[in-house]
Amino acid sequence: MSVLQKVALVLVIIGAVNWGLVGFFQFDLVATIFGGQEAIASRIVYGLVGIAGLVSIGLLFKPVTAEETNRSYRTNH
Repeated sequence: MSVLQKVALVLVIIGAVNWGLVGFFQFDLVATIFGGQEAIASRIVYGLVGIAGLVSIGLLFKPVTAEETNRSYRTNH
């Protein structure tokens, strides 16, 4: 996994946690931290999370290598 993909994955996780908070508690953590949904900093974070989601689509189609399969098998058995 490349550095770009790891950064994208972290941003996707941040977005997922934020959406979970919005869904369950009507609490937008990003807006709270950065000064509201209309604040430029919030909009930048929302935009980065969106771009990260698009970058992460590539992870769905990334072939699994034999090394990754063997490593997963060894840790699970």
